[in-house]
Amino acid sequence: MPYARPTLTQLRAQVAADIQSGLPGSDPLLRFSSLNILGTALAGLAQLQYGYTDWVAKQSNPFTAEEEFLEAWAALKNVFREAATQAGSTVPGQITFAGTNGTPLPIGTPIARGDGVGFTTTSAGVWSGSNVTVNAVANADPSGLTGAFGNCAIGTVMTLGTAIAGINSTGSVSVAFTGGADVEKDDSLRARMLQAYQNTPQGGAQNDYVTWALQVNGVTRAWCNPNGFGAGTVVVYTMFDVTEAANNGFPQGVSGVAALEPRGTPATLDLLTVANWIFPLRPATALVYSVAPTQQVVNFTITGTSSFTTAMKSAIASAISGVFVLYGSPLSTAAGQNGVIDLSYIESAIAAISGTQGFVITSPTANIVGTTGQLPVLGTITWLP
Repeated sequence: MPYARPTLTQLRAQVAADIQSGLPGSDPLLRFSSLNILGTALAGLAQLQYGYTDWVAKQSNPFTAEEEFLEAWAALKNVFREAATQAGSTVPGQITFAGTNGTPLPIGTPIARGDGVGFTTTSAGVWSGSNVTVNAVANADPSGLTGAFGNCAIGTVMTLGTAIAGINSTGSVSVAFTGGADVEKDDSLRARMLQAYQNTPQGGAQNDYVTWALQVNGVTRAWCNPNGFGAGTVVVYTMFDVTEAANNGFPQGVSGVAALEPRGTPATLDLLTVANWIFPLRPATALVYSVAPTQQVVNFTITGTSSFTTAMKSAIASAISGVFVLYGSPLSTAAGQNGVIDLSYIESAIAAISGTQGFVITSPTANIVGTTGQLPVLGTITWLP
């Protein structure tokens, strides 16, 4: 049973009652009496002490700890807060400028977006006709806490930070900048930490691979399919819901093994990062594949929506996507994890949104079942009156 912390009003009343009972036959609580003022001050001090004790209690266990205290609890399980990542650091974005063919556009050239966010070229310019294309990465902010600001879509206007004769100063993004993410939030760190506390290392058990994958910067969800590609293999699926938000959270790259693993084709990009991290941690003979789930697009038809506003429809779409994130899995039941999403979960999530009474999901008509390797994502929603 939780402790019922007294309010400031209750503390003042309690102190006043104590003073009154200690001086029978008098009126010690007159408006300007020193005892009345002293009692009010003591109640305030007690309130502060209760607040501090509450704060200490929150930091004294991993379930409610915050900020540096949460980091300390997590460090006991070798789990650390993920740093911010800059857009273009994993998969480079590209910017194209017009100009005179052959004019050098060197590595390290500063480029600015319209809102002042800075980028730096990471390759020399490559000319094609009258256009030059260059890889770039968003500059890190001085605090090192943010990175999502660098994400931008194709067509975003960019300007050379230093004029170069023979190249137009204004260009545009030709390959989107993705992968930027802010420093990990407490809720995400707590979830990974609790997963580590709840799954004691067992020398390469199924949950160990999940724990190792979640240690990779950017990985938000992970699953392990033992013997997924045959005896002696371990298939690890991962999702990068924040850094790869532009790709629905799906990791970029080709599935494969670690760079030092001679028994298979190396993975690339995000998937190679995961494979390389797990390689020195795995049991010596395990052949580990880092694999991206495939998208299982699920379309919906919902009736009884004639009164739904645009905001309500957006909330419903977010609720369905949230259920997919919470319960979706690329593992089938045969692989040791339920790969089924009950339609009732989705109905409950929608019903929790104010004003949605009377809706009926007419498609799909049954629970959502995928095959091994598939992860459900929301497709289109057809709204019917």
